[in-house]
Amino acid sequence: MKFKFDGNLDYQLEAIKSVITLFRGQKNTTKSFLFIAENGIVPNELGISKKIILDNLKAIQKENNINESEKLEGDDFSIEMETGTGKTYVYLRTILELNREYGFKKFIIIVPSVAIREGVLKTLEITKQHLKQIYDNIPYNFCEYDSNQLSRIRQFSRNNNIEILVMTLDSFNKDTNIMNQNIDRLSGQKPIDLVSQTRPILILDEPQNMESDKSKEALKKLNPLFKLRYSATHRNYYNLIYRLTPVDAYNKGLVKKIEVLSVVKEDDFNNVYIKCLDIISDDRGIRAKIEINQKQKSRYKAKSIIVKQGDDLFKKSENNEYKGIIIAGIHAGYGHLKLSNGIIIKKGEDFGGDKKELMRIQIKHTIEEHFRKQEILKPFKIKVLSLFFIDRVSNYTEKEGFIRKAFTEEFEKIKLKFPAAKGLEVNKVHNGYFSNYKSESGMETDKKAFDLIMRDKEKLLSFEEPTQFIFSHSALREGWDNPNVFNICTLNETISEMRKRQEIGRGVRLPVNQEGDRITDLDFNILTVIANESYSDYVSTLQKEYIDEYGDLIAPPKPANARNRKILKLKKGFKLNPEFKELWQRISKKTIYSVDINVPELLKECIEEINKLTINTIRIRVEKVSLSINDKEGIKIQFVGDEAEELNKDFGIPDLIERVSSETYLTRNTIYEILSRIHNLSLIFKNPQEFTQSVSLIINEKLKEFLINGIKYLELKESWQMELFEDLEAYEDYIITDYNNKTVYEGTIWDSNGEKEFAKQLEDDNKIKMFVKLPPWFIVKTPIGEYNPDWAIVFEEKDLQGQIKDKLYLVRETKFVDNLHNLRYSEQHKIKCAEEHFKTINVNFKTIKNFQEII
Repeated sequence: MKFKFDGNLDYQLEAIKSVITLFRGQKNTTKSFLFIAENGIVPNELGISKKIILDNLKAIQKENNINESEKLEGDDFSIEMETGTGKTYVYLRTILELNREYGFKKFIIIVPSVAIREGVLKTLEITKQHLKQIYDNIPYNFCEYDSNQLSRIRQFSRNNNIEILVMTLDSFNKDTNIMNQNIDRLSGQKPIDLVSQTRPILILDEPQNMESDKSKEALKKLNPLFKLRYSATHRNYYNLIYRLTPVDAYNKGLVKKIEVLSVVKEDDFNNVYIKCLDIISDDRGIRAKIEINQKQKSRYKAKSIIVKQGDDLFKKSENNEYKGIIIAGIHAGYGHLKLSNGIIIKKGEDFGGDKKELMRIQIKHTIEEHFRKQEILKPFKIKVLSLFFIDRVSNYTEKEGFIRKAFTEEFEKIKLKFPAAKGLEVNKVHNGYFSNYKSESGMETDKKAFDLIMRDKEKLLSFEEPTQFIFSHSALREGWDNPNVFNICTLNETISEMRKRQEIGRGVRLPVNQEGDRITDLDFNILTVIANESYSDYVSTLQKEYIDEYGDLIAPPKPANARNRKILKLKKGFKLNPEFKELWQRISKKTIYSVDINVPELLKECIEEINKLTINTIRIRVEKVSLSINDKEGIKIQFVGDEAEELNKDFGIPDLIERVSSETYLTRNTIYEILSRIHNLSLIFKNPQEFTQSVSLIINEKLKEFLINGIKYLELKESWQMELFEDLEAYEDYIITDYNNKTVYEGTIWDSNGEKEFAKQLEDDNKIKMFVKLPPWFIVKTPIGEYNPDWAIVFEEKDLQGQIKDKLYLVRETKFVDNLHNLRYSEQHKIKCAEEHFKTINVNFKTIKNFQEII
């Protein structure tokens, strides 16, 4: 099995383009001359000023709907990509693209952990053939930093090819590291000195783990040309240039949907139950927030209260079970409280909560979910994996550990319910990985488990490998994920302290089949979280994380309650509904498109735009700073001033026609015709790279515009058949059923709060006779991808006497934004194509922002 990669995903190309555009104006050092230092080191060079970079940054931010920066925040640039959307792939392609465009050669990928390092090395390995096809077999070397193989540092610094070094932060952030020692094999030099002279471009993977002063100082010693920061959960944003939020990923179908299966004990007030929620220490003293079973007017209820030392829990609860139980002490330093009977309860833990039984049920449901999903996905050649997070390793690693025993017992019982699982041997289907998060030595202890889980993704995903259930702890929090994890179970003895986004991030990536193809259109692309807390608490915490990061308005739809899945049925006889029949007859017609490009006009507009070009002469910028030294801050730099001089030098001129032809996919003859008719070709001598890029960009933008404007649709005899409608699996929380129900289903599924409100307004308005949310298979083909409109509606017009004047059969796209011009260009282009499609089949189509714009 080999993973397959799609090199044409829009959102990934946009992320790559955003970084490349940041350095527009930089000459390609490979195309001009090669600078080699006296000691043979081949460094990166940056030839554009900070002002140009800032101007480029603002332009990128404007295009990507990001607030524009007032000034550059250092040499860091942030790229945010939701977990599971190919962040590592994107920055590896960005490395190669930076080389192709500007000639940069030295790159260091810095990671905070061994787990992430292994994931990066694996991606480098499995993408090599794919990337070489895209980049014309360009030679590039990659390796992990190994203090026992320092010859690779010399190779990194002196080689003239692309060099990619993968390092953990811990390998160079201490004075005792080999990296910071004088080494005889390197003629007494420190390895870090060789590296720093190359002015490497740093790729920071999960940079939120590199925010300490110590980490920043270590990164500074590498003397980077600039730093690119990639993460889904940035702690701080520095010069943000691209953002793919959880909302974007969810709405574009780039990740699995999420559901939560909670296992909590309810309505059991027969025994003492005390849960320590928090320890509070302030100027009012030390107190604890606990949850107990408190007597109410008619029943007992789990209630949270504040207690201090000496409080009588019988008096606080009025529950006889608590007689004689006093708060003996509260310790803020240790984070626990002590009861008069000697029991100690740590923050997050509980006493009397039947933890083991709850864990057993979690294990049971995880195994059931696993077998159920495997049964469904086996025909698609997809192997299902399930991941267990535990916080007490001995519960699994010891032969009589509770989790190991419970898993074995439940597995043997449950497998009998599933024919395909009956022959499975329990000892072969599970494996564990428990190394410390940053420990390299401990990680190699169980080499077999390490290799299988961390390195051999292909083997783990093969049906030939029996391992299906993986047990781990914090070692697999960041940097490890597997596309075929469909279930995550948190078997912690306390409520999980891991951020929910980290937790679900281990399994949100879309699955792959046995051929390595990524499967994007499955109804069962669902990650189930089997949580050890209430569904509402889990969702509340996850929502808070999103809101803290993005604000209230863009928090994604909350995960659905896995216990409330149901089948949304079609209404009986829906095909006979005369209004639906008429609506469907009108809108279901298929079309085929052709593109009629007015080539002379295209060339004319390209020439006009190119003639407006202004190209900056390449300059040498001279900057002056003053240095001051003091005991506390060391050397401090104060900017004095700068000036620039034009660089009077003859540059090597590239094969302009070939270069622009390859960038635009137009023929050499067409490019020749354009260039031979422009009046400012001499600008290429001022800055060949910028001129070539600018010309290519103008032609590509004009070509895209003409493709869309020149599209024509022809109506076919075929149409979408009603028989394609089928019952849907949905969630009660996301179905509107308590209305007149004017649709063909027994309810309406909504994916966002905007859709929910719109559907309710359709139900409420008596001018709407019926509507249907168009299914995913109802598509319009366009030159830039398939388009699926939102709603089909029957609208009834009446005169002042209430008599029917007309019935309108409408298709409406809903975009709940303030300004439709803020939509991505690709969305705008698809909508424009849809307008032409529906115009061809004589259907009223419009994009609207709210219900009031429906007509």
